[in-house]
Amino acid sequence: MTDPSSFPNFPPPAQDRPLTGRVLDAVQDLNLQPNLDKDGDVAFQVNDQKLFVKVITGEQFDIMRVFGQWQVAQSVPEDLLTRLNGCNDVTLGVNLVKAGIANGHLVLAVEQIITRQEEPKAKLQIATGLILQALALWHRNVLAKSRAEAGLDPQIPEDAPEGTEIGPWLSLGRSGGAEAPTTGDDQA
Repeated sequence: MTDPSSFPNFPPPAQDRPLTGRVLDAVQDLNLQPNLDKDGDVAFQVNDQKLFVKVITGEQFDIMRVFGQWQVAQSVPEDLLTRLNGCNDVTLGVNLVKAGIANGHLVLAVEQIITRQEEPKAKLQIATGLILQALALWHRNVLAKSRAEAGLDPQIPEDAPEGTEIGPWLSLGRSGGAEAPTTGDDQA
């Protein structure tokens, strides 16, 4: 007779495992050393940036929200409109990423639907990469827009590839350029 403890320990099928457990496994598979924080979110670090995963359980599918928040540096202009315009550029210009300012913090998030049978690793990798790219884009654009609005050269970084422009500039600042077209039916 075989010893039952010698059988391999296979994990249950994905549909029988909560998404939080699958996210923990995915973060471990990526060698990112996850932690479960006091709110039940999965916390991990990548490129010295702390990110979180919040699981929102639904009846038919779950939502995985990957997010991070950063205290806005003093090198960034204090003008809230400039900061929010930078958030608008990220939200409109980077597919999936939502950006906002809350209590002096930049908040970036990616929400994705995860089916009960799905392993979240690939979507977690995509969301993490998008958030880190959006963080760099927001910071670069806010600094450049602030300089441009002050009538200064926006200063494209030295290590930027040839032909790089600051942008996308989907939001206009206070000194703005073109106004949105009107059809005559628009009333303010």
